[in-house]
Amino acid sequence: MRSVSILGVGITPFGARPESIVALGARACRAALEDAGLPPGRVEAFFLGNFAGQAFAGQNHLAPLVAHAAGLGPVPSTRVEGACASGGLAMRQGVVAVASGEADFVLVAGVEKMTGASAEEAAGVLAAAGDCRAEARVGATFPALFALIARRHMHQYGTTREALAAVAVKNHAHGLLNPNAHLQREVTRAQVLDARPVAEPLGLYDCSPISDGAAAVLLCPSERAGDFGQRPVRVLASAQAADAPALADKRDITRFEATSRAAERAFRQAGLEPPDIDLAEVHDCFTIAEIVALEDLGFYPKGEGGRGALAGETALGGAMPVNTSGGLKAKGHPVGATGLAQIHELVLQLRGRAGPRQVPAAEVGLAHNLGGSGATCAVHILASAG
Repeated sequence: MRSVSILGVGITPFGARPESIVALGARACRAALEDAGLPPGRVEAFFLGNFAGQAFAGQNHLAPLVAHAAGLGPVPSTRVEGACASGGLAMRQGVVAVASGEADFVLVAGVEKMTGASAEEAAGVLAAAGDCRAEARVGATFPALFALIARRHMHQYGTTREALAAVAVKNHAHGLLNPNAHLQREVTRAQVLDARPVAEPLGLYDCSPISDGAAAVLLCPSERAGDFGQRPVRVLASAQAADAPALADKRDITRFEATSRAAERAFRQAGLEPPDIDLAEVHDCFTIAEIVALEDLGFYPKGEGGRGALAGETALGGAMPVNTSGGLKAKGHPVGATGLAQIHELVLQLRGRAGPRQVPAAEVGLAHNLGGSGATCAVHILASAG
């Protein structure tokens, strides 16, 4: 298998966007190609992460539509769906295509346009990423499911409401530094704790927003990465794992086995351990999700994931910054784009081009993209090429 590098990245602003879903995807693709200095005609394959194009935007079969709008020509174009992990899974498909020798230049993108739906409609569409038979048909939306996870984590490990609030405060502070973030405003711990309840113990500021947006990444063999002007970033590991979609079928709802399995594989591929990571983008669809992810990835012992935000360890300037982009919580969560947006942030950081949110001397970063309530997970480890 060949070593794979990232040549270029592109992203649109996240939020309520006026563009169509196809225009958003094409815009991110063109930005990644421009960043890499590669003409569209050189792309040999295209993978697009998208969860619910028809339900949210009235359009399926999006991969060839976006490819055509981006000027890619008649390249093989494939839509990849894995709920909220759709972008991360598309990234993995692109990595495999380059590593296997199937193609030299592969463009991977993710897109979602969600803001045209009402809050109730969006909740129903997103609920279909869970176990519809066991959960959605009885009204168990994702805020309800993650509220159950939060309650159990509090009961089992003593996690506090203040720890959840600290995650929201941190990620909003990071999002304020990201010009592409959906929510560019600070919040205080008091605001988070006093916010309107959504599903106890989760309030409004514990939940990621409904967003539109797209992100893209251009991949190539590492041996060819030096032929282009941008500073390449190596893909050290790409791993995926799955678990039961329904909470009732999990052995312990305070841990996601898909995350721990994917992380184990990724660290083994990279020849690294959690202390070797300089920064991470993790899937904080809800504040409790960041806490659980940091434990399942091996950054904190089980039950201590909230300590990072409370102590400032996971903030910019801390020992290992987490979600410097603002995370899903503040950057936004256009579902199909999220996994590629995480990669975009890591590439900026590893190139030393993240501006006011730059992590000094960042050399190795990890992206964690979760689908459903822990049913699917993709983990990627990236490193600066020097």
